[in-house]
Amino acid sequence: MAVHNQIGKKGEQLAAEFLLQKGYEILDTNWNTEKAEIDIIAYLNKIIVFVEVKTRTNLDFGLPEDFVTKAKEKLLENAAQAYLEIMEHNGEIRFDIISVVFDHSGKATLNHIEDAFWPY
Repeated sequence: MAVHNQIGKKGEQLAAEFLLQKGYEILDTNWNTEKAEIDIIAYLNKIIVFVEVKTRTNLDFGLPEDFVTKAKEKLLENAAQAYLEIMEHNGEIRFDIISVVFDHSGKATLNHIEDAFWPY
């Protein structure tokens, strides 16, 4: 596995642990449709939360969350719709972003952005 993929997986693992500590239930990770993957699907207070995790080792090119483009949001929305149909969930949903930044020593800083975007 390429180094950037290993860093991304580590970021997703830390994000899932972070959510568990905040009382979320993790329903699924790396859930795939034909065109998109949802990094984490979590549940809290009767709300299904679709979480995109962005991990970086520096901020030279901007904050990790800045890399969730409108096109990526649309892909996540479509994947979430497929998940909701399978699960027959008609309740509330939310789209969050968790950014993970590793410093030079390997220490991670997480930023959880709730309601980061709304479906179109």
